[in-house]
Amino acid sequence: MTDVLNTKRAKQAALGPYGRVGKSLDELDDRLGIAKGGRTFLDKIFPDHWSFMLGEIALYSFVVLMVTGVFLTLYYIPSQAIVTYHGGYLPLDGQKVTQAFSSSVDLSFAVRGGLLMRQMHHWACDIFVGAIVVHMARVFFTGAFRKPRELNWTIGGTLLILAIVNGFLGYSLPDDLVSGTGIRIAYSIILSIPVVGSYLGFLVFGGNFPGTAIIPRFFILHVLIVPLIIIGLVTAHMALLLRQKHTQFPGEGRTENNVVGSPMFPVFMAKTTGFLFVISGITALLGAFAQVNPIWQFGPYDASRISYAVQPDWYMGFLDGALRIWPSWSFHSFGFTIPWEVFIPAVLLPGLIFNIVFAWPAIERRFTKDDAMHNLLDRPSDRPKRTAAGVAMLALLGMLFIASSTDVMANFFHVSLNTVLWTMRVLCITAPFVAYPITYKICKELQAVKGGGKRKTPNVVTRTAEGEYVATPAPVYVDDLHHGHEPTEVPKFFPADTEEPGDSGVRVVER
Repeated sequence: MTDVLNTKRAKQAALGPYGRVGKSLDELDDRLGIAKGGRTFLDKIFPDHWSFMLGEIALYSFVVLMVTGVFLTLYYIPSQAIVTYHGGYLPLDGQKVTQAFSSSVDLSFAVRGGLLMRQMHHWACDIFVGAIVVHMARVFFTGAFRKPRELNWTIGGTLLILAIVNGFLGYSLPDDLVSGTGIRIAYSIILSIPVVGSYLGFLVFGGNFPGTAIIPRFFILHVLIVPLIIIGLVTAHMALLLRQKHTQFPGEGRTENNVVGSPMFPVFMAKTTGFLFVISGITALLGAFAQVNPIWQFGPYDASRISYAVQPDWYMGFLDGALRIWPSWSFHSFGFTIPWEVFIPAVLLPGLIFNIVFAWPAIERRFTKDDAMHNLLDRPSDRPKRTAAGVAMLALLGMLFIASSTDVMANFFHVSLNTVLWTMRVLCITAPFVAYPITYKICKELQAVKGGGKRKTPNVVTRTAEGEYVATPAPVYVDDLHHGHEPTEVPKFFPADTEEPGDSGVRVVER
């Protein structure tokens, strides 16, 4: 018996501390040589700041989008063929609808968990686009787009455009009254393009509106082509992030040549996995308890009908608002008509905005003459012109977003629609010009105040017997102190069980 045990122990010892799994990985590494790269990846340092979670929200909501989208693809029928509805939603029983609309309603009422998946998919899309917008705003106001990260800024802007486009494509697939109206607007926008508009409209729709090919084409774009491009850009974005390393806010021990934070393994990996579950759980709760896009209430698309007080998803609000408030200008001559009231707000204005986004790193570098490498972030108050310009752009987009509900505001405030339209036109013009100097002034005031923008110690105000008020600093408690991570050396290998109890796991690595 002893010989048998010794033999088993000897065999196990020969396999190494990780057994057969470790032996198999060693054999694989002998052929592929991936262990060194894996160590480098697991040594990747991530700064510990809440604002860096914004990009993770976008990434994980995209994961939820893909998972729920696969489920929906199994039941959705991308066809504009007319059928008679006999499903679980009785108010529609016997009506002539397209197969796209019929399958979407059946998915909501006849498929177990179908409505939850539909609403999770829709909410995940809204969160995905919103997280990209807020993440890019953080990158802009802190100057993280500067050299050497201009390419990643361009990738982020392209991802935002693709996210908006794919959101519109998916929103259009159910072929209900609201989405059908949106497709009709998209067709009009294409037609408004001078010279080539009619040819593009015929090419995209396969004929005159609505045709019979637009839903299948939107489906292929939505589930295959655009997602593959997004996956490729996300991969490139992450690869550049790993290569260039994170930016970080100025602080003790932080320089342009190091990164202070938590290593990928095990600290960041544990936190980000938990964050993935948090994002998925919140999206599931929204899908279960917050109704979104009830297509059965809107009914199938009919060109002779329109729904009141229904707007597109929030990320299309600025475009819808611009279309609503733009004056009815048009060009008629030489046998041609150019509808400026559609082309300018729906083609020229978005194109101008996104071109400014893409060109901003070059614009700022040209005016500041700053061609240095930047790994430390700016505080927004330290760059008043950039911050004021960003706030002015957000003010314009905010006014356009509010303008997307002109009919609702006219009804709610009991005023004429014309009054609301002119009010929003004036606000869209004046809001950026008001926002810029106010923001610039606030930033300059913060610069002039010592410790401006930072957390301040509260004061205790007392009154003396003579009636004088005296302010003295309040006692500093342990919870009031800011606890920052101390930079420490990153190990060149992974030692076994060498961390001391209570080790924070914070590392610093040379760039």
